[in-house]
Amino acid sequence: MKSIFFLGLLTTSTVLAQLPAKRPMQPSDILRLQNIADPQVSPDGAWVAYTLSSVDKEKDKRNTDLWMISWDGKESVQLTSGPESESSPRWSPDGRYLSFVATRNGDKDSQLWLLDRRGGEGKKITELKGELEEYEWAPNGKTLALVIRDKDYSDSAKTKVRTPYVIDRYHFKEDRKGYLDRRAAHLYLFNVETRKLDTLTTGMFDETSPVWSPDSKQIAFVSNRTADPDKNENTDLFVIDAQPKATAKQLTNWAGYDRSPVWSPDGSQIAYLRSTASSPFIMYDQPILTVIPATGGEPKLLSVTLDRPVRNPRWAPDGKTIAVLVDDDRRTYVGAYDLTSGKLDKLAGGDCAYAGLESNPKGGWATLMSKPQLPAEIYVVENGNARRLTTIQDAFVAPLLLANVEGFTSRSKDGTQVSNMLFRPAHVPAGQKLPTILFIHGGPVGQDNFGFDLSRQLLAGGGYVVAGVNYRGSSGRGLAFCKAIYSDWGNKEVVDILGATDYLVANGIADPAKLGIGGWSYGGILTNYTITTDQRFKAAASGAGSSLQITMYGSDQYVNQYENELGLPWKNTEKWLKVSYPFLKADRIKTPTLFMGGEKDFNVPIAGSEQMYQALKSLGVPTQLIIYPNQFHGLSVPTYQVDRFDRYLKWFDHYLKSSVAVLEATKP
Repeated sequence: MKSIFFLGLLTTSTVLAQLPAKRPMQPSDILRLQNIADPQVSPDGAWVAYTLSSVDKEKDKRNTDLWMISWDGKESVQLTSGPESESSPRWSPDGRYLSFVATRNGDKDSQLWLLDRRGGEGKKITELKGELEEYEWAPNGKTLALVIRDKDYSDSAKTKVRTPYVIDRYHFKEDRKGYLDRRAAHLYLFNVETRKLDTLTTGMFDETSPVWSPDSKQIAFVSNRTADPDKNENTDLFVIDAQPKATAKQLTNWAGYDRSPVWSPDGSQIAYLRSTASSPFIMYDQPILTVIPATGGEPKLLSVTLDRPVRNPRWAPDGKTIAVLVDDDRRTYVGAYDLTSGKLDKLAGGDCAYAGLESNPKGGWATLMSKPQLPAEIYVVENGNARRLTTIQDAFVAPLLLANVEGFTSRSKDGTQVSNMLFRPAHVPAGQKLPTILFIHGGPVGQDNFGFDLSRQLLAGGGYVVAGVNYRGSSGRGLAFCKAIYSDWGNKEVVDILGATDYLVANGIADPAKLGIGGWSYGGILTNYTITTDQRFKAAASGAGSSLQITMYGSDQYVNQYENELGLPWKNTEKWLKVSYPFLKADRIKTPTLFMGGEKDFNVPIAGSEQMYQALKSLGVPTQLIIYPNQFHGLSVPTYQVDRFDRYLKWFDHYLKSSVAVLEATKP
């Protein structure tokens, strides 16, 4: 027995020795990551279709294909594999076809395609001349509702020279879309059998989010019909008969937004999301689950007392409950409201983040969920349990020694309690003070949560403790917490960031001589605010940020926010100058700072980074400016995404790990 036992140990040791050692995450791992999205349940409840994107290294871009997996998880089928990407998979009501959107075979505009689930190639069914933005099957399977934006003829001349931009709108530019014209997006009816396209709506207003009534006779949609939609965030719900020349009926008249409509199974009610505020500008807000009779009437606010953002409303097949996703203090869970009692039941939760929600006609829900050490996968929620359906990400995480993730709570100097996330590198021995990076989320509305966080995992892979701070302005902590920074940028958020920094130092987690800070978008803006306020940070990386806010007026896409939150620059000049202090007091900055941005960013234009780079260059503070060609607010080219994190790590390594950091730490 002893010899057999010894042989068993030897064999086990040999096998273990052959297993490859796990390694920290590296920026190049971005190229291995696949993204799952848009799960759609088949009408018979047996399958879930979804999109899966992966990096095409030769073309340096992501390609998206369609897949489906059985509800029991036993079968998985790839449906498309061509060089072009496919998106928006939707089942025909009889379950025979899967429709999708693609631009193939030299088409300039995206078209609708049908794929017979029994096999064969996809067939194009439309020849649209405008931009297809949304579509929805009628329950009878005969008609599709399409949202098509009028065709842009500005660059169709034979010379291929674009005509001048003729601009006359209040809100005239937007990231990715560029300069905005007055082409509207309207509803159309497409007959699947005859291929005939009929116009349903016309005029100067956009229509979005079409959803069919269960009897296929009406369509509910969303539109802003105010005198000048550019000057407010109002949207209302409308219902229109599904036949040409029909007149739309307005269901809601809330001055804020009403959006995301879904019909009840019996067609008597429509659930939707309504803003809490009714003002023209409502960034610092949270949606309320609301129900209204399909014929109009008084809306019923189901989640108003929850004081948390809800989204993705979906009716249960029996029409008795409505499921939603709830953002709550670093977590997103699946809940369901009982229509009779108004009670909210938690269907699935924990230290994770759910995203996307679709009902199965036979019961249960399909959703996406990610965990601190697992990117998003499709899960099934049924009988109070979450069952993992896909295993796409196993290959991604298999070789990686990912950071250990935990929550921590800090207290700011004014007594505010702040909920944060901490990433400890698993490959570095515990119990010692480490170089630490405060990596700040954007928004500002949003939150760092227990979902998979690629950015912070990559920084932790470089040997850093990384902290995410849910400063005031973040969601998940109630409306008052979110609205606390209104028209007072760079104040309470910085207090909260510094409070979290104090906590990390006081608890022996962070080395006080090796502190870094960074972020993208509002995270970049807050980086600028923080290094102007406090000189303890030895390195910073400010991405897609701004500081001289008065120069952003008319340069970016936020004119409605500026005029409502800060006022007109020529009337409220002092307030504008107050929130511009990182540039106006740039001589206080001693932190070596790396600035980054996209060349074509209309969200936070690259000028914001250029100005700060120029200021620090003139002041003799070590700095560098990286501009990514032809990129918008978010970088889409895979090698640029890798490059960004390579540069982050090299910059932080130089100032937090090299002899430079040692010399700084020994200064009297």
